[in-house]
Order: sequence, then structure tokens, then C-alpha cells
Amino acid sequence: MNLSLKNKVALVTGAASGIGFATARSYAEAGAAVVLADINYELVNKASNDLISRGFEAKSFTCNAANLDEVEAMVQFTVSTYGHLDIAFNNAGVQNKLVEIADATVEDFDRVNAVNLRGVWGCMKYELQQMRKQESGVIVNCSSIGGIVGGAERANYHAAKHGVLGLTKSAALEYASRNIRVNAVCPGLIWTPMVDAMVASGQKEALEAMVKTVPLQRHGNPREIADAVLWLSSDASSYVTGQSISIDGGLTMR
Repeated sequence: MNLSLKNKVALVTGAASGIGFATARSYAEAGAAVVLADINYELVNKASNDLISRGFEAKSFTCNAANLDEVEAMVQFTVSTYGHLDIAFNNAGVQNKLVEIADATVEDFDRVNAVNLRGVWGCMKYELQQMRKQESGVIVNCSSIGGIVGGAERANYHAAKHGVLGLTKSAALEYASRNIRVNAVCPGLIWTPMVDAMVASGQKEALEAMVKTVPLQRHGNPREIADAVLWLSSDASSYVTGQSISIDGGLTMR
């Protein structure tokens, strides 16, 4: 199986930690030059320096995925630095405030969708402009099991993640004839800094209850998502496009 990304250029959003950083590291280990983008300037610089210290080629870029101008600049930086863009993992995301729909605010709805849905759309817009010129490229979007099922008090988040799958399928159809593949991953309960924040906000018992519903009886780790993203980004999955892969310990198969 050919998972090599030698001579490839990859862009990862939400790359400072968690699934984003695990994927950036997997890309680098497979031979790609990687641009790590994140809204947190200090953490994304630390993440890229970590890869550089290991002998990998990496750059950092500070970007708010909800800001279209910054997203355009991010893609331009990648292309001006390396000359092309072969792979993009659109991973940046935020959680919603836990509340019933009747009590939700438009501010929270707009905040979540600005990053989780419009942010993915904006990234794809400028990534696809470059890949269309090249007539080649691979995009992997990070949805969630929240893009497949509903969730009480999580409607804003789940609505956005469902939307990501719609974007993925539509883009895959539009660009398949131009040698551009677009897929998505749907992580389940993965232990990341976002989960740490959920525990800190008082959701520890709810998370423990969720683990008990997972057939594999444990939470996942970021590298398990990164491995799937690497496969989707490589020539090993050259006949796969428009798909969403659940990586959830079997949670959604019931």
C-alpha cells in the first residue's frame, strides 16, 4: 500500500493540537511539506517547530477559518511558499453551547456555523481554485458523527457537521473529472483538547456515559483519525471520492 506523500504539499487547519496536529505529523512522516494553520498563534508556531525539530518540512500560518480574507491568504501563502497545493485537511472547528433549540441564541448559531460550515466552505473555495489550475488534488473535510446523527442540546453543531457532508459530496461530483478527490471523516468520541474543555465545563459524566455506548468500549485518539485521513490523502485511496468514513469505535452502526 502506497501511503507516501513525497514531494507533496499539504495544508491542515486547526493544526495546533488534537486531530489537526496528529494529521500534520502523519503527513510530514509520509514525506509531505506541511503548512499548519490555526487561530492560536503561539500554539501553531509551537506545533510547526515541533515538526521542524524532528527534521520535517513545516510552516505555520495564523488563520481564523471564519474569516474569508484570512483563508484566502492562507492558501496563497501555501502556494507562494511551495508552488502548489496537493492535499488539504479542513479540520478547524468549535463546539456549540449546550442548550435546547428553543433557548439557543442566533449569536451561538452563527458562531458555530461560521467556523464549522462556512469555514470549510471558504477553505474549499480557495483550495479548489488552486487545485483546479493544477488539475489535481485531494481534500479531506472533518465532519463528525454529529454529521450523521442528531444530538440533544447540540443542534447548532450537528447542523453544521451535516452541512460539511453535503459540501463534500457536491464538491466531489463537481471536480471528479478534473482529478480532484474530496472525502470526509466523521470522528466519534476522540480525546482531544476540545474534550478536555468539555470535561472542564462539567460534561465529564455525560462523556463517560457516551463511552459506555461505544461497542469498542473506549474513546479514540487523534492518531487513529490521522491514519484514516492519511489513507484518504494518499494514492492508496485513488478510487475513493465523495465518501464519509465514520471512525467511532462502532458507535453509529446501531
